[in-house]
Amino acid sequence: MNLQQLRIVRETVRRNFNLTEVANALYTAQSGVSKHIKDLEDELGMELFVRRGKRLLGLTEPGKELLPIVERILIDTQNMKHLGEQFAQQDTGHLAIATTHTQARYALPAVVTRFKQAFPKVYLELHECGPGEIVSLLRDGRVDIGIATEALGSEEDLVSFPYYRWRHAVIVPITHPLAGVAPLTLSAIADYPIITYYPGHTGRARIDAAFARAGLAPDVVMSALDADVIKAYVELGLGVGIIAAMAFDPARDAGLCLLDTPDMFDVNTARLGLRRGHYLRDYAVRFILECAPALTAEQVKEAVFPKAALP
Repeated sequence: MNLQQLRIVRETVRRNFNLTEVANALYTAQSGVSKHIKDLEDELGMELFVRRGKRLLGLTEPGKELLPIVERILIDTQNMKHLGEQFAQQDTGHLAIATTHTQARYALPAVVTRFKQAFPKVYLELHECGPGEIVSLLRDGRVDIGIATEALGSEEDLVSFPYYRWRHAVIVPITHPLAGVAPLTLSAIADYPIITYYPGHTGRARIDAAFARAGLAPDVVMSALDADVIKAYVELGLGVGIIAAMAFDPARDAGLCLLDTPDMFDVNTARLGLRRGHYLRDYAVRFILECAPALTAEQVKEAVFPKAALP
């Protein structure tokens, strides 16, 4: 048994049992992938994959039980590598973060600036994607930290911490009729076409819930993944925009105005997500503390590697 065999098992599941894609992902020949799988099955004395001829269709029952063990072994192998790097090169390395456009564009610049000043030799990689993909990247070990409002707080295999609280806000062109309405109501907003976030992104569920509680059915004519796109189309006069309040910049968005909507929408909480058991270099912990200074390094490490779980 060797690590390459375990990597092939994991990658075969990730690639939906397509051995050509597995071979390409691991930079090896498809015949070699098949041989590694057969050798591992022979050594373990059981078939791991359901087959139809030469095609793999899925995992057998033993294969399903083996997969989480394979994942843990490969994670711990990576952890050992990170541990060695921690003591050999404390201020040098790589930090991968998966986050949404809103966080990357509006919440993280100040944090990233402070972090890069403290760790100039650490290569920082930002993946901009949706909440579901952030969870997948964390689980696969392809990123160290995930940041999003949705998804991160409800996954048992992930640890999450509150980052900051925020609300939605309404934006319109400065000449729009709603710009002079006070107090503004959801009913008044619902009289106009609405442009806001795509379902499942940036607190969209709370926007929908606010209108539903008021018995209103808003006419959402466009949806987008990021506030910059929403603002562009609002400025063209295509609808009223509902965005994260921190995405509005009076200097940059001079053609728009932010309307006063206190308590109109529920509060959202952006969260920092980590995979349980994933070793964090000290600079990764420092990045988390830059986001959430109320936390301590000990709290973060204990959440990821609970002492009670150690042998």
